[in-house]
Amino acid sequence: MDTDIQLIAENQRLSQEIEYLNERIQLLLAQLYGKKSEKGILPDADQLSFLEAELEKLQAEEAAKIEVPAHSRKATGRKALPEELPRVEVIHDLPENEKHCPCGAELSKIGEDSSEQLEYIPATLQVLQHIRPKYACKACQGVEDQGATVKIAPLPKQMIPKSIASPGLLAQIITAKFVDSLPFFRQEKQFKRLGYELSRTNMANWAIQLGERLERMLYLLHREIKLAPLIQIDETTLQVLKEPGRKATSKSYLWVMRSGATKSPLVYFAYDPSRSGAVAKELLEGYSGLVITDGYAGYNFIEA
Repeated sequence: MDTDIQLIAENQRLSQEIEYLNERIQLLLAQLYGKKSEKGILPDADQLSFLEAELEKLQAEEAAKIEVPAHSRKATGRKALPEELPRVEVIHDLPENEKHCPCGAELSKIGEDSSEQLEYIPATLQVLQHIRPKYACKACQGVEDQGATVKIAPLPKQMIPKSIASPGLLAQIITAKFVDSLPFFRQEKQFKRLGYELSRTNMANWAIQLGERLERMLYLLHREIKLAPLIQIDETTLQVLKEPGRKATSKSYLWVMRSGATKSPLVYFAYDPSRSGAVAKELLEGYSGLVITDGYAGYNFIEA
């Protein structure tokens, strides 16, 4: 603590001395190159000596009054591995022939040391086989007027009917693309390393079909956000390739809404080629609450 006080005092002393020397340099430059009227107001040698004495006195007083506030330091060391992660025990035991003392007696276990490492399990692909047994009546072979009756369990409903993509695979592709910013062509290479050539074209088509099927969920998400007491809204530029009727260099916009003052914030994205205030007005239609946004004129309708 004494060392800290000394360092702070020394730092303040040097800062004051530097400030004083800078002022003296400016005064001397002004005396040499300034106008005659300015020279008459410059301090003489006696005044400068007086200033030096006052500076030393001030430094001594400040050093005596220094107080070091209490402070806390961040804990150093390795971050503990989360308790919720599953544990796999790997036992490293002595060979049986080493569990004996040189005196001939068998060694007894008196405890153990334990250390942890974080393991990574690479992604794997597997094939889900949906097997549906068929049933028929061998006695009557079905009702006469309806022909033979065969019963079979229905297939579970799929996000994309007749597709080879399971819900888990679709979730991984969409998360990697829109959360982890991993383009389809890079995912294509990853899947090839895992043992299956899944084309970027298929992934793009699946993403489009999922977007169409999630329209109702997006409507519910938008409605839920407008029930929040506070909404944050903003827009950012976006470039869309091969958009009908527009050049590839045209500027489009992604509008983002986020519910505020809620335990679990919700985020809603809406695309529009325009930055018109009419888009913001439509997104906030029927909302009653606080809105946080920037100073863009398109939001002026909120004040009204």
